Amino acid sequence: MKRLYKLAVLSTVVSAAFFTPATMAKGADSYPSKPITLVVPYAAGGTTDLIGRALGASLSKQLGQTIVVENKPGAAGSMGANEMVNTKPDGYKLALTPVGIFRQPYLQATRYDPIKDLSYIAAFASYDFALGVDGNSPYKTLDEFLKHAKANPGEVTISSPGRYSGNHVAIVELAKAADVDVTHVPYKSDSEAIGALMGGHLDAVMSTNVIIPFMESGKVRVLGVAAEKRPEAFADIPTLTESGYSVVIPSPLGIAGPKGLPQEIVEKLDLAVKAAMEDPDFLKVIKDYGVRTYYMDNKAYTQFAIENFENEKDVIQRMGEE
Repeated sequence: MKRLYKLAVLSTVVSAAFFTPATMAKGADSYPSKPITLVVPYAAGGTTDLIGRALGASLSKQLGQTIVVENKPGAAGSMGANEMVNTKPDGYKLALTPVGIFRQPYLQATRYDPIKDLSYIAAFASYDFALGVDGNSPYKTLDEFLKHAKANPGEVTISSPGRYSGNHVAIVELAKAADVDVTHVPYKSDSEAIGALMGGHLDAVMSTNVIIPFMESGKVRVLGVAAEKRPEAFADIPTLTESGYSVVIPSPLGIAGPKGLPQEIVEKLDLAVKAAMEDPDFLKVIKDYGVRTYYMDNKAYTQFAIENFENEKDVIQRMGEE
């Protein structure tokens, strides 16, 4: 079953109901004239926080203003989107937007509508999901692992950092594509799940880039990656598609503002994000954490948001059927 979400670049119109053309142009010319707050919807010190801070430092260079990071963890990474609902659309308060914001409204009541309440500026990075087994596991390939799972329905355990996480989506989609019955075991984090794997409590993990140092040390063997093509950090690992299972789980990380953000400001911020893609300091942080750059401009990112939010209906239904 193919689950490759295709991105289409279409023109979009961003509402600016409270701004006349003259004030919009004037505002864009002088913007920014004071510090900008960037809401990071995760705790300080985590990978996403550190990447967000690195991006903020680069944006500060491009825009000539300080970027103040405000951590607001909770609600499965949707606190930034929540924050945008009552934010003035002047470009001085923005939020990191992980892909989970498109899934959360189907799971519980949210303050925000991901299409109506946000102005998408740009995507700049992407996480990858990798299936790993213990370094001493008898399974050398994905086919060997799935053959065992097929022969032992329901007995093979695979972990993720929580139900309905992107990792969990990858597990469900792979199980569907391979027609196997596996048992999902949620943990609080990728690191905790990897520790349980190495302790012999799990058969496999579906992890983000946190798995890389364990892979490089040989403590974990990665069997496949749910990416469209091999990411640099997993250059020697086949994608799930290469192994015969058409499963691609996009997980871009971007920036958005509140609805009604003037298009001129959106485009100015978009260009600053694009410039960060060539900033050596930012690229070093990205590489250090095994995350890859993944740029979408405001039009492409807006269209991705529309399509992905619609796709999540089917994803949640499939996950509920497991």
